Amino acid sequence: MKKIIYVLVLFLVVVSGLVFANREIKNEISKKSVVKNLSNTEKKDVLKKWEATPDGIMFKKWEASPAGKKVYASEAKIRKPIKDYVNMKGVVTSLSLPSGSRLGFGIMVKINSDDYILSFGLEKSGSNEFQKLKSLKVNDTIIIKSHSVSHAPKYLYPIISGDYVERDSKIIYKRAPRKGGC
Repeated sequence: MKKIIYVLVLFLVVVSGLVFANREIKNEISKKSVVKNLSNTEKKDVLKKWEATPDGIMFKKWEASPAGKKVYASEAKIRKPIKDYVNMKGVVTSLSLPSGSRLGFGIMVKINSDDYILSFGLEKSGSNEFQKLKSLKVNDTIIIKSHSVSHAPKYLYPIISGDYVERDSKIIYKRAPRKGGC
């Protein structure tokens, strides 16, 4: 009888040790995965360090150049419709993106006399997600809605993320909501 009790106690000690060790490992992993939010001062310090790198210097030169100023001015013209997620009327000017582009599928559009890249992202093989967009022709008038506009020194135009496109009162593209998130 004593042997059985000793075996059970020893078994409980080993099992509880394993459970405790596993909990410690999980706690260490979760502590490491927590991303620390930076204060404004820390963010500014990180930005200043980046601006001193060759990429940062090149970006600052681009911002001060006529091309950079033009991109920022074009962005400013559509900032309110982007923020409010309202219709913007555009005309298709090209069915392809500038050469060397790495934005995935997209087209060029003119909105209020300024040119923009309208980017939809990478095409998934076997997907017909952009099929209706491929039916667009140069000079087609479209309605665009987007949640964001961005820029990059590589491109001479602001980049609008295509979230919604309509032609002749018919939806030809609507970005699917992300799965498992907001």
